[in-house]
Amino acid sequence: MMNFKPIRPKRISDQVFEQIRELIYKGEFKPGQQILPERELALSMAVSRTSVRNAINKLVIMGLLEHRQGQGTFVSSPERREGNPLAAVMATDEATLDDLLEVRMGLECNAAMLAAQRATETDIIAIRKSLREMEEDLENTDKIGTEPDAAFHMAVTFSTKNPVLIHLMRNFYDFLFVGIKKNLTHMYLDRDALEDVIVHHKEIFAAIESRAPQEAFAAMRNHIRYVQEYFKNRNS
Repeated sequence: MMNFKPIRPKRISDQVFEQIRELIYKGEFKPGQQILPERELALSMAVSRTSVRNAINKLVIMGLLEHRQGQGTFVSSPERREGNPLAAVMATDEATLDDLLEVRMGLECNAAMLAAQRATETDIIAIRKSLREMEEDLENTDKIGTEPDAAFHMAVTFSTKNPVLIHLMRNFYDFLFVGIKKNLTHMYLDRDALEDVIVHHKEIFAAIESRAPQEAFAAMRNHIRYVQEYFKNRNS
């Protein structure tokens, strides 16, 4: 006889954990941002403070949140998180930006194509919000923030409804964040390049919103190839 384990319903604290984690990956909670106190989170989610506390502790152990003595709980910066093997490889220069972009090419072109087929109205709103934040950043600061850019790409991934791809991108998130930040940092003095980046993201979004899978695939590929060529020419 095979020993089957009884099926147990998902614990409330696990559901709270998943909800907060998704808000971090989608850029609703940004690095450095303080999250609501336990009591307010419990009220807003209609759960016990114990469930919230357990979820937060799990997120702290993962490195997504950090407790600051006497201040509260904050979203940690991907650059400072420990334990992410991909980020560690990037930090020690074992991997280059081009290595990262090659991986993104495979993952994100397919993500854009699937998003164009499967994105819900809620997904479209999330992608549009990140795009708008990128535009506002460039208009107000002459820069593009890493947070809305990474949130855009994660929102596209969540739109695919593919749990394997979402899982891969969750684990890839710190690497994605660090890579995007390095890309944008080098482009800060090049306004034309930053404007091109905005145009590319608009094209990706337009293709997803209009349910055009092949156009979405091509738009994402065009964006990543542009970044590859930008740095290739810059370093040559």
